[in-house]
Order: sequence, then structure tokens, then C-alpha cells
Amino acid sequence: MNRSKEYFEGWYFKHVSKDEKSAISFIPGVSLTKKEPHCFIQYIYVSLDENNKKIIQTGYHKFPLDDFAYSDDPFLIQIENNRFTESALSVTLKDQNNDIHAVFRFDPFHSIKKSILMPNMMGIFSYFPKMECYHDVISMNHLLYGALCVNGVKIDFNRGKGYIETDRGTSFPKKYIWIQCNNFKNKNCSFFCSVAEIPFMKKSFPGFICNLVIDNEEYRFATYNCSKYKIEWTTEETMTVSFESSKARLNIEANLANTGELIAPQQGRMEKVIKEGLSGHVNIQLYNKQNGFTYEDTGNMAGIEVLS
Repeated sequence: MNRSKEYFEGWYFKHVSKDEKSAISFIPGVSLTKKEPHCFIQYIYVSLDENNKKIIQTGYHKFPLDDFAYSDDPFLIQIENNRFTESALSVTLKDQNNDIHAVFRFDPFHSIKKSILMPNMMGIFSYFPKMECYHDVISMNHLLYGALCVNGVKIDFNRGKGYIETDRGTSFPKKYIWIQCNNFKNKNCSFFCSVAEIPFMKKSFPGFICNLVIDNEEYRFATYNCSKYKIEWTTEETMTVSFESSKARLNIEANLANTGELIAPQQGRMEKVIKEGLSGHVNIQLYNKQNGFTYEDTGNMAGIEVLS
């Protein structure tokens, strides 16, 4: 892990129950600044109220930096007694709103396709020095097993869905859209995209990454492979995002639904408030130009963030 000044690094572990009634994301990380270096675990939790309506709650738990331990091989993040590995996690958090205990076990991860020119989701840009934020997807889709206990109520997550990504650098982009979903009708379908204004060499450019996996077939749309994109807002909560490469065309309609507040990095400091939802809806339409293959699907419990 990089330990330079004004640096952050975080990992995003999302979990959705099989019945799609509950979801929780844990975000362990570190904030390395002169003024207040610390490690943390954030959470965003979706549940049902007495009227069967989905509600969202968030929390930010700060720990001394000495409570943080990290290993790359084997992968391990430990903050106090909370552990995150490639095969499982164990989390215990308590604040004024929630007493949370989670023990999840993971099936093998479904990672993205990689090559020398695309060592991670950022492609060739991952080799560029001094980028504001480096992003990667660890698992597009995997099954999970275990239970979540919130305020004494146990919630079954057996055969639920998991997703993991990571970010590191100094700051999140000033403007961006992030959408992720792997709860489609087709259980072997998963999707992620991010569109952002990327600062570089005292200027900026619109950068984007999109990855769609359908039954182990991967469709990548990105700035680095000369794809194009377009965003249109149809209402305050609904957007249409279109991506096109030389090989395929993809249209996504996304609805934000409820959102909660999370804290994002700004020059390494965890102080920027962002809005995220975990119960959004997405509709996707794919057209493969090479063989005429078409695909449509609907996804629930989508993670969506918009910062404009």
C-alpha cells in the first residue's frame, strides 16, 4: 500500500440478499494526512420498514491508524477485530443507530479480463503516474453465504450476491456517475460503469469505463479502447447512458431510488459528502455488431452514485 502524504485507499464490498430485500456495503480504508491520519469502515445498509418500503442508513466508523493491517498475498484487510479476505469477512460495528454483526463467506470471485495493456479496469491509464484516482474491480459477481445481524434481527444472506472494487489516490473526481448491478434475471449477468471528469496535466478530460459480463462473455467500453458514450437525464432520478465501441452498442436506463450519505476523499481527507443508493433499478439493451446478438435484461438492487 502506498504511504505517501495526502493519500487514501479504500475497498468496496457490496452484498445483496437472495430475496433482494436487504443489502449492505462495507467500505474499509485508510486516510493518510498530516492532520488526522486514520483508518475507517463505512457502511450503507438497505432494509424494509413496517410498510415494506426500502429505507437506507449509513455510518462512518473511525479507528486509529495503528489498528490497520494489510496483506497483498494472501489478501487481508484488518481494522481492529474486523477482517476482510478473498474468502470471507467478519464485521462488528456499533453506533447510535445500529448494532451490526456480519459474517459472510464468498464463492470464488469473477474477475475482469486482463492483459499487458489492460492490467486492471483502468487499462493503459493505470500506468500513468500521478492520476488523481486509480480504480479497479476485484470481483464482478460472486455468490456469498452467511448472515447479517442488525439490532438483534438476523437476516439470511445465503446464496446472495457479492461485488468488490477498490480505489486509491488523493481524491474522487469532482463530477462522476457510477452504476453497478449484478442482480439481473440472468444470474450470470453483471454490470459496472463509471463516467467522470478526469484531471490530468493541469487540464481535464471526460473518462469512462464500462464492463458488462453475460454468461462469461465480456463487453468492455472505455476511453482507452476508443469507445464513445452519451448521458441523458429523463427525470431528476432517471438517466439513460449509452456506450458504443466498434464491436457493440449498449444502452442503460438507471433509476436512483433512495440514497444515503457516504464520505469520500478530498486530497486524502475523508470529508466530501456523496450520495449513494443500493436499491436502484437498471434496464440494459446490448447489440453485438459482429454477430447480430441482442440481449435485454432488468436488474434490481443497483448501486448508483451521482456527483455533479
